[in-house]
Amino acid sequence: MKHSADEDIVKNKMKLTFDYRRNMILDPQQSCNILFEFPRFKDVKGLVEQDFVLMFGEGVSGKLLEKWPTAYKKKIIQECRKLPSTSELEELLLTADPPEDSTERDADFGWDSDLSSVFLLLHLIPPSAQGRRKPGKVSASQAEKHLVVFKKSGTSIQEHLDAITTSSQPYLLAVGARKNAVHQFFIVLDKNAIPCRSTSCLGAFDELFKAHFVFGTSYNPMLRNMYTFIQTTVYNIDVGKVKESPRVAEVG
Repeated sequence: MKHSADEDIVKNKMKLTFDYRRNMILDPQQSCNILFEFPRFKDVKGLVEQDFVLMFGEGVSGKLLEKWPTAYKKKIIQECRKLPSTSELEELLLTADPPEDSTERDADFGWDSDLSSVFLLLHLIPPSAQGRRKPGKVSASQAEKHLVVFKKSGTSIQEHLDAITTSSQPYLLAVGARKNAVHQFFIVLDKNAIPCRSTSCLGAFDELFKAHFVFGTSYNPMLRNMYTFIQTTVYNIDVGKVKESPRVAEVG
């Protein structure tokens, strides 16, 4: 399977080994070996999505892409307009909901509208400081850096991976000409780059969220409140079984 060029064959064999993989993930001694045992995650796009669908079903899997643009994005923007103004917040509001008379040049400085609205969620549901050595408030902009890292086109992905010195929870590596013109996303996990099937920011974020379940990894403490909102309110996974930030219920 490791050398099969036929992606359909790979995907079918990955389906057949799904239960074996789930058992590995439930075993703390084996869970860290998933990408070694199943290296095709690193070159066949769509395997994260496939495993997530096998876990929760097609209906659950499609909820973020279906609901975010229609049900959540506008509400989050509206709620963020009520927050005390900061330059970071205003910048995100401008990219999440650009005025009708804005030019393409005006929009060049930030992420695209969808990802900006995800970042707004970090302002609405403040990051958790849990797990930090130094107690204190974590800013939304600090938390953003644990969610997505941008690299210019032409940057060596391997060099980025080699420079990682500490183990961390999964995050997105976005590669493109500029932040709102990304042509490829990777999920970075344990110094491995897993290519995203989607080339849209929201689609890549969707895959990043799902990777936590597929690889059995915990949420980054700074992003836990935001991810919990996505998990319980958007996907309706384990509602009532996980501790939610008080703001989660308000936003949902």
